[in-house]
Amino acid sequence: MSYRSVFKPGLFDGQTIVVTGGGSGIGRCTAHEIAALGAHVAICGRKQEKLDTVRSEIEAAGRTCETHAFDIREETQVKDAVAAIVARNGRIHGLFNNAGGQFPSPAASLSAKGFDVVVRNNLTGGFLVSREVFVQSMQDHGGSIVNMTADYRNGFPNMVHTGAARAGMANLTMTLAHEWASAGVRVNSVAPGWIASSGMDTYTGEFKEQIPKLKTYCPLGRLGTESEVSAAVCFLLSDAAAFITGTEIRIDGGVPLGNRSFELPITDKSKAFNGFHLAKTPKVLGG
Repeated sequence: MSYRSVFKPGLFDGQTIVVTGGGSGIGRCTAHEIAALGAHVAICGRKQEKLDTVRSEIEAAGRTCETHAFDIREETQVKDAVAAIVARNGRIHGLFNNAGGQFPSPAASLSAKGFDVVVRNNLTGGFLVSREVFVQSMQDHGGSIVNMTADYRNGFPNMVHTGAARAGMANLTMTLAHEWASAGVRVNSVAPGWIASSGMDTYTGEFKEQIPKLKTYCPLGRLGTESEVSAAVCFLLSDAAAFITGTEIRIDGGVPLGNRSFELPITDKSKAFNGFHLAKTPKVLGG
């Protein structure tokens, strides 16, 4: 069994595409789809064991993958990793800046260190990887970058650090799109809402208890799948998006659109797309 992509076979033939945070969740899923569409994928993350597992999965499907373990928050590590990818492959055609992470906390209880760690995870690291991919490859050859943001538009209660970082990433996306367009580089972002991904199992306490209830606040009546995010990323990386830059695709089931004056009806009309053959339901949702 292999990835069931909606895109044409060979879409990314001959390309090298980098996926940060490729060892789990949305990054793992997207790495699989990109590889299934013909790209040589370079997956990055902090834990070599997780990267090795995903590489083995991709190679078992008959595709190619390389791994690079480093911390996106550390400038020297980023420079060295990007240099290694370029040296091995000649150039980088695409980048999915997916790596990040956060933890729930009321703003009043959040330390400066906690705030800074999440901002570095979700904003500074993405900037460093983008800059090095541009300077070491895309400045001369062009390419496409897709950044990860989130549903931050109406504030982000109990996640002030990641809300601020994701909003910053959205602005960074627009700025880089403008500055780097003359080099043939497109920069866009995706903004997932509540996605049924392995990351949900990292939460504890009251926040964890709320996860199974999230679908009741979604107009489409369900959570999204990793594949639905991956499909948007692949579109933005592809030639079909050749005139799209500096924009953001929301993948959130319409959650930010409503208000409390309208009670959402219960619905099961929205059918999820799941092309990832190795997808698993998070434990917190009964998997």
